[in-house]
Amino acid sequence: MTDPVATITTLVDNNARNGLAGEHGFALWIETDGKRILFDTGQGGVLSANARALGVSLHDADFIVLSHGHYDHTGGLPRVLDEAGGSVTCCHPEVTKPRYSVREGSAREIGMPEDAVRAIENLPAQRMKWADEPLFLTNRIGVTGPIPRETAFEDTGGAFFLDPEGVHPDLIQDDIALWIRTAEGTVLCAGCSHAGIVNTASHVQRLTNGERIRAVIGGFHLLNAGRDRMEQTVASLRRFDIDKLVPCHCTGEHAVEALRDAFGERVMPGAAGMVLAF
Repeated sequence: MTDPVATITTLVDNNARNGLAGEHGFALWIETDGKRILFDTGQGGVLSANARALGVSLHDADFIVLSHGHYDHTGGLPRVLDEAGGSVTCCHPEVTKPRYSVREGSAREIGMPEDAVRAIENLPAQRMKWADEPLFLTNRIGVTGPIPRETAFEDTGGAFFLDPEGVHPDLIQDDIALWIRTAEGTVLCAGCSHAGIVNTASHVQRLTNGERIRAVIGGFHLLNAGRDRMEQTVASLRRFDIDKLVPCHCTGEHAVEALRDAFGERVMPGAAGMVLAF
């Protein structure tokens, strides 16, 4: 058996296995092409302990990629930046915007925590890569940059706003994803898929010159999806003929069941402690 091209370990997720801790958040540890990448950082409450338990040294991170600027993906950033002094952080320039969830007139701050914002602002230029367009981290690893919103049935997945009054909708334009090229196809890592998981997969396929998508790992943000959106999501995903779907974090239990009904054993719900080799 040949050595894997990429190994992806889930460090943070809502669910956890093997005695690890769970939290409402997401983080992956990716080893591929001679690089170590931390994709998102969770809220920060369980990242370090889970990493130690899994034998992952955050100190060794070459890149930290932030999928978007919500607290449950960026809260662990200050500590990681302290540990991984040689790392380069990659994110969209709008990642530090204030953001809110507004429901029934009640606003809740959900943006990047203040200490994480300061950590980004204090990074020297040589330790930042701004993903305001598609870019490569290596010949095998790419970051999408902004994802075009093309489908009529996908939205951000929640009542997200740029102001606590709920006047200015937040389209979460900083939502980005990461992809890894392998001989059998592309592995796609998504944080929350606020741009839509179908839009994200379509964009990655364009960026890889039509290469097949082999696996999708991450949050699909279908927690609030109605029947019509789920049906159209399933129909669209069928066209990609993906071998492995690993729904995590914000996908939602009902959506996971719908995906399992449609794709059977190709669906493997994620959890902290899951290790996938490609």
